[in-house]
Amino acid sequence: MLTAGQILTLSVDKPAAGGRMIARLDGQVVLVGGAIPGERVQARIDRIGKGVAFAGTVGVDEPSADRRAAFADPSCGGCTYSHIAYPRQLEIKSQVIADAFARIGRLVLPSVVAVKASPEQGYRMRARLHVRGGRFGFFREGTHDLCDARATQQLLPDTCDALDRLAEAVRSTGTDIVQGVELAENVAADERVVHLDTSRPPDARLLEIVRSAKGLTPPPFVTDTLAIGDATLTLRRHALSFFQGNRFLLRDLVAHVVERVPVGGTVADLYAGAGLFAVSAAVVRGARVVAVEGDRMAAEDLHANAQAAGGQLTTAHQPVEDFLARFPRVMSKLWRPLTIETVIVDPPRTGMSREALDGVLAVRAGRMVYVSCDVATLARDARRIADAGYTIARADGFDMFPNTPHVETVVVFDRL
Repeated sequence: MLTAGQILTLSVDKPAAGGRMIARLDGQVVLVGGAIPGERVQARIDRIGKGVAFAGTVGVDEPSADRRAAFADPSCGGCTYSHIAYPRQLEIKSQVIADAFARIGRLVLPSVVAVKASPEQGYRMRARLHVRGGRFGFFREGTHDLCDARATQQLLPDTCDALDRLAEAVRSTGTDIVQGVELAENVAADERVVHLDTSRPPDARLLEIVRSAKGLTPPPFVTDTLAIGDATLTLRRHALSFFQGNRFLLRDLVAHVVERVPVGGTVADLYAGAGLFAVSAAVVRGARVVAVEGDRMAAEDLHANAQAAGGQLTTAHQPVEDFLARFPRVMSKLWRPLTIETVIVDPPRTGMSREALDGVLAVRAGRMVYVSCDVATLARDARRIADAGYTIARADGFDMFPNTPHVETVVVFDRL
C-alpha cells in the first residue's frame, strides 16, 4: 500500500492532462510531476487520491533525450513543462488532445493534431499577479506561496520592470489593501495597463500612482492593431476583459478561425469577448455577424469595437443561454432569413453549459467552430455535438502558454 513520503522507482508511460505524467506500479496509477514519458525516475509520493497517487520526481535514473534544465522553479505558475525540450512539449500536447477525445469523448480525430509553436519568452499579454507583503508575483502550483514572475520568462523584461516600480510605489504608501494586480498589454507592448484588486476602494494617492507609474499607460484600456489578410483591425479592451494572452500567436489564431467562415456568410459568435473573432469575421470575410457576450466590461468593448469596425455586426450583452433561449424571436428582429451558417464558440474553461449547448445544437448551423482552453471539457462537449449529427472536420492546437500543460484547441464540426 502506497503512503505519503514513500519513494518509488517508476517507468513513466504517457502524459496526462494537467501537467503530470502517468506511471503504474502493481496496477496502481501514479501521476508524476517533473517527468517525461519514457523516463525511469525516482518519485516521492505527495498524496493519495481516490484510485490514484500523486508524486513528484526527485531523481532521474534514465533521462529522456528531451530533458533540459528547468529555467525557473518548476512549481511556479507557468513552468510545469520547463524541464522538457520545447518540440517535445508540442508532441505531448498533441497526444493529450487525442487522448482526451478518445477517453472522454470516445471520438477519433481525423489526423494527428498539429500544435503551432510560440516563442517561449515574453509571450504573455495578460496576467494576474498576487500580492503578499508588498511583493507582486505568481503562486506556486497548489499553494498561496509567492514566486518571482520575472524568473518564469512569460512577461517581457520591460513589463517586469514596470511592475517592480509599481510595487515599490505601492509599498511607499504603507497601504496593505492591494490584494492582486490585473495586467493587460497590447501586442506591440507600447500600451500596458493595470487594475488593482483592493480590499476597499483605493484613495486618490493610490489611483495617481497607477495613472503615473513609469512604463504603464493610464487605465483602463489598451488597443491592439492586427493585420488579418488584407484588412487591418483595431480592437480596444479593458484591463478586466478576457482576451487571448499570447502576443505571438494571436494573429495566427484569429486568421485560422475566421478562415473557417464562408465569405459573405452568416455567423453567431458566442462568448464573443471584446470581439476578436466577430469583428474579424465581419471585416475580413464580409460576414453578417451577431456577437453575444455576458460580461459587462467585455460587452462594452465588443460594442465599441463593432461600432468602430463597421460591417454587418450586431452585438448583444446577455448570457449565451438567454440569447439562445430566445433565438428565433431575437433573430427575427435582426435578420431575415434566420439561417446561421456558422457558429463560433469560445467558452470559459468549464466548457459550455448544458443549456448553452442545447441551444447551439437547436440552431442547426452547418458548421461549428469550437475554440477551447480546456481539452477535457472540449472532449465532453464534442461527444454531444457528434451525437447531434456533426462530424469533426479538423482539429488544430495553438501553444498559447509554452512551458505549461495548457493548449488552445480549435475544432471544426460540420453537420452531416
